[in-house]
Amino acid sequence: MESEQKPRPRRELPPIKVWVSAEERAAIQECADQTGLSLSAYLLAVGMNTPIRSVVDLAAVADLAKVNGDLGRVAGLLKFWLAEKRGQGATPVDVEAMMTNFRVLQAQVLDLMSRIVYNRK
Repeated sequence: MESEQKPRPRRELPPIKVWVSAEERAAIQECADQTGLSLSAYLLAVGMNTPIRSVVDLAAVADLAKVNGDLGRVAGLLKFWLAEKRGQGATPVDVEAMMTNFRVLQAQVLDLMSRIVYNRK
């Protein structure tokens, strides 16, 4: 039976040294912090031209998902109100316009979320 060799841990591999000023190091560290990666992982990803997603971008998607859920809940309440109190407080034209606005807003939120996640313009 052949013994499978485990790959060596990265800390045992020879490092690449890069000379940077304190300001440059701080700028690189800030970029790494924004992605949620360690400085080493960030530099490796950049050096290998790997796409990097910012933690800020993913947090924005989570916030947009909450907003989208809130829009859905408000639309549901509006629908419930329509079923219970049909014609009271608003004209059917106003209610239909509001429902159309909710659908448009939800579509815009979903579009923004996919632009962030899939890096589309």
